[in-house]
Amino acid sequence: MTTVPSQSTIGNRQSAISKLTVFARDIKISHTIFALPWAILATFLAAKETAHPITAIKLLLILICMVSARTLAMAANRLLDASLDAQNPRTARRAIPSGALSKTFVIGVAIVCVVAFLIACYGFYFFYNNSWPLLLGLPVLAFLAAYPLLKRFTRLCHYYLGAALALAPLCAWLAIAGQLAWAPLLIAAAVLCWTAGFDIIYACQDYASDCATGVFSVPAKLGIAKALWVARLTHLACAALLVTLGWVSPTLSIFYFVGVAFAIGLLIVEHLLVKPNDLSKVGLAFFTVNGVISLLVGTLGMIDVLRAH
Repeated sequence: MTTVPSQSTIGNRQSAISKLTVFARDIKISHTIFALPWAILATFLAAKETAHPITAIKLLLILICMVSARTLAMAANRLLDASLDAQNPRTARRAIPSGALSKTFVIGVAIVCVVAFLIACYGFYFFYNNSWPLLLGLPVLAFLAAYPLLKRFTRLCHYYLGAALALAPLCAWLAIAGQLAWAPLLIAAAVLCWTAGFDIIYACQDYASDCATGVFSVPAKLGIAKALWVARLTHLACAALLVTLGWVSPTLSIFYFVGVAFAIGLLIVEHLLVKPNDLSKVGLAFFTVNGVISLLVGTLGMIDVLRAH
């Protein structure tokens, strides 16, 4: 006998799907692509340079970790910053301050992400006897979720955010190899500087709001013009780290350096797009240019890894 779902059950399902859609749009789930190419590059580079084979299960576990960790971090951001978001004209339309989603719903999503992340971490121990992901799982999640608190007391919050994204290649390497090396540390340092630089640029949009609400940021402290110079110097450090990675890695070669050359060119374009008296192109610089940078370096670096003997 077939049971026909009631109208209330169908309605609840549609409501849940609708809320998840709103949440995914609010946290810009597609921006997982910022960190994912770096993690995948670290994954394959670790397999090549430490002779640990890549399997479909390892890739699936890393993907689950990446998506769940980033989603948890964004959920924590929306929850902890709800009151600040409501005071900022740029962010007042986000899901919680606008009333589109309740805090209870976002907390529920965060709990699901924590469970999914820890199960994936356990998978590395269960299938491959690698206990590092399981041991570091909760500390990593705590580090990621704490980011919104930093803007309450330090202008280094941009670099903390960079460190949060930098955990992606570090953790991916550790999940594959079970130990660290210079290559993942250089990737992580480059990602830290890359992220911090574009976050400083992005924060320039909130200069007036940050000054009014007492939020700590580089633009609020130094002004927009000087903050952009800090971002340029930070991205210069990123470029130097990417070049150094190519030199020290026995696997990366011509394709990787082509990717780095394009990435440096795009960073220059990014800074040319944004001017102290014209922040209208910050969205283009932040979302489009940086997405292309991570894809370029990650993909071309992967080509070198796959063609290496």
